[in-house]
Amino acid sequence: MNCRDSVSWHDAMKDEMNSMASNRVWDLVELPDGAKAIGCKWVFKTKRDSLGNIDRHKARLVAKGFTQREGIDYKETFYPVSKKDSLRIILALVAHFELKLQQMDVKMAFLNGDLEEEFYMKQTIRIFL
Repeated sequence: MNCRDSVSWHDAMKDEMNSMASNRVWDLVELPDGAKAIGCKWVFKTKRDSLGNIDRHKARLVAKGFTQREGIDYKETFYPVSKKDSLRIILALVAHFELKLQQMDVKMAFLNGDLEEEFYMKQTIRIFL
């Protein structure tokens, strides 16, 4: 965090934490007996515009899911994404009915999926608050 963009990275981390807090992504709880907490880490990405200029800094707090073992820590993996067939149907309808189509980026889109299981993640150092 000693680079010239440290303020931008710090702001990106605060944005991530504020977004997760406002969406009630997690609850701070004591780890139950027998439960195993997984670690987490920050992933940083510089977003650029079409000319290659820095558009924004993006920070994501991610769970270290690779430390879990299938059949022991979880049963299956699932990531809610759209399928190519769904996109093709939408594009066909747009073309057929001569509609306008707009693309948008949904911030925190992964939060729209519902988890049936509970999992516990270790709390990170709170340097971002």
